[in-house]
Amino acid sequence: MTYRTVIHQANLPTGHRERLSSLGELQQGKGYLLLHHREPLALEDLRQPLGCDINTLPLKFDPTQARLFITDLDSTLVAIETIDELAAMLNLRAQVSAITEKAMAGELDFAAALKERVALLEGLPESVLEQVFHEKMKLNPGAKETLAWLKQRGVFIAVVSGGFTFFTDRLRQALPIDDAHACQLEIKQGRLTGRLTGTIVDKHVKAEFLQRLCHKLAINPEQAVAMGDGANDIPMLAMAGMGIAYHGHGITRNHADVLIDHGDWRDVRYLLLEGLND
Repeated sequence: MTYRTVIHQANLPTGHRERLSSLGELQQGKGYLLLHHREPLALEDLRQPLGCDINTLPLKFDPTQARLFITDLDSTLVAIETIDELAAMLNLRAQVSAITEKAMAGELDFAAALKERVALLEGLPESVLEQVFHEKMKLNPGAKETLAWLKQRGVFIAVVSGGFTFFTDRLRQALPIDDAHACQLEIKQGRLTGRLTGTIVDKHVKAEFLQRLCHKLAINPEQAVAMGDGANDIPMLAMAGMGIAYHGHGITRNHADVLIDHGDWRDVRYLLLEGLND
């Protein structure tokens, strides 16, 4: 059995490189190193002295066969929590952010926490959603380029979010996103009612969405890559061939196959072994 471990940095001091070489065979990638080795590694013992992300690829996962990439929205694809930004328009950021943090850490039931936060948005003008999209919604570093790279490889790209369709619909127009699933805010007479319509996209719905896309694409879940940061993403990450915790909460990191803690979206390409033979 041969393991493959990605070192998310190409230029290491000689001593560190020699230590890695003593563990197996090092291969140069585009911006990263790939270590082939026979025995499992104590990754935390390597991460701290090297000061970068180090991840052993799941044995069940073949990067060349990845056909689906599914990502969470808030704090994963984009650098904000959209509901917190909406709440800020009503001077309720602190109150809503506290609930968001607990929900993402798995300390609160997601559906109940979402309903509680949305209720606080009652009366917010619909125009504010457009304002937040244009003024606050920023992609995380490397996301746009990585999505384009995935699309060039023929990978189906999807976004699934406990956030809102207002934002995922607009992102689909701007980015190479093939499908999206999110919650629907109820809006009447140009204002939010403080309620949702339709299905709440909780952890179970996220996993079901991944499964449904695999069926649609006639692929196995092992050919999917899923990425997220919160407790709501855990079943989806577990179902995919490779589950990535992106700057994740502790509970999410504990259930992911690989961790992006130091880097950004470009590290997804390292995990898919971009430019390995260049």
